[in-house]
Amino acid sequence: MLADADPGLSLFGTIPEVLLLAAVAALGAFAALSHERDRPFSASLVYLAMGAGAALIVRPLGIDPFHLLTSHDTVEVLTDVAIAVAVFSTGLRLRRAPARRWRTVVLLLVVTMPLTTAAIALFATTAMGLPLAAAIVLGAALAPTDPVLAGDVGLGPPGMSEEQPRARAALTAEAGANDGAAMPLLVLGLTLAQRDHGGWFGRWLTIDLLYAVAVSLALGAAGGWAFAASFRWLRTREWLSDGFEGWAAVAIALLLFAVAEMIGGYGFLAAFAGGLAFRRREYESRANRAFHDGAGVAENVLELAVLVLLGSALTTSALDEPGVAGWLLAPLLLFVIRPATALLALIGSGIVLRERIYVAWFGVKGVAALNYAIVAAASGLLGADTPVVLWTTIACVIVSVVAHGITATAVAARLLPE
Repeated sequence: MLADADPGLSLFGTIPEVLLLAAVAALGAFAALSHERDRPFSASLVYLAMGAGAALIVRPLGIDPFHLLTSHDTVEVLTDVAIAVAVFSTGLRLRRAPARRWRTVVLLLVVTMPLTTAAIALFATTAMGLPLAAAIVLGAALAPTDPVLAGDVGLGPPGMSEEQPRARAALTAEAGANDGAAMPLLVLGLTLAQRDHGGWFGRWLTIDLLYAVAVSLALGAAGGWAFAASFRWLRTREWLSDGFEGWAAVAIALLLFAVAEMIGGYGFLAAFAGGLAFRRREYESRANRAFHDGAGVAENVLELAVLVLLGSALTTSALDEPGVAGWLLAPLLLFVIRPATALLALIGSGIVLRERIYVAWFGVKGVAALNYAIVAAASGLLGADTPVVLWTTIACVIVSVVAHGITATAVAARLLPE
């Protein structure tokens, strides 16, 4: 019974049983990804269900449980890699557009994301009883649109995205940029959770916001452009064989992420800017599609790993942590907060109403939310509020995966032009 199971799936259990479960998951993913856009549910919903099913059978197989709160390093690294690859791939998908089109994305970042964070924090302090710092952390974790899961409702690969609706382009650009852009809000919450607040606002504004964002964008843009130029130079001299672009794309994404983090920037923002710059340098090149497709395969594998691991950690005791108010936040976020703030930001965007509704509805929550919550948990600054923040985030992710997973095909057919 789920109620009797310890939370999670161990990565260090008996090797044959773990490999058996991994093989079953891979086969399930293969089936889930086949003709995904022709089915009324997304692959992410299948992955989560497989993980939940694993939670019911791991103990009889003698596999030790995996605990999110005590093994956060594993989840943090896995989600870091998944998001870095996803946002780099997202940058490769984005087509050229006039500067005025980017105004839509900027509005989603500077209007929708802060307002969503504030609305969640207000609910968390009043209805859930969380202190302000923990409430802001929860809001920051749940404000961004997830770049991993949003791939199902955003732009297609390079070469196929140029004629797709503006709604898909706006959603893809938002998902790529807002993970790194939301990090200052997470840092703000964690800063408030510390006892020593002397001069905190000035440090947060200059270092955690202005410096970190600027250095991430500069590093990503320069790195993406330089890598694209280097690969073109190598190909023209026939020093680079075809077929290894996927490996290179993953390496570039992780390199940009790591360097940005080492110099005090935001790795996700750097990886996204790198993908965007790479595409601008290689816009007409077939190599751009090869890099994207290779990164896409890695992205799918990592999405499978994260969601199966998340599903395997579900138990009734863990799902009780958010309380009634925490579970009520999920429909409030999906049906009220996200649509209202997104529609507000898109006023005057030039996008037709039906496409604005599409963008407003698909504020998907997923791997990025889990990453932010795990980072906050690993900091140790939230104290006794840590389980509530983590599992409320997971509750919202579960509801989002289900709600958006079963509506993706139908809503796209209803609201977007063919």
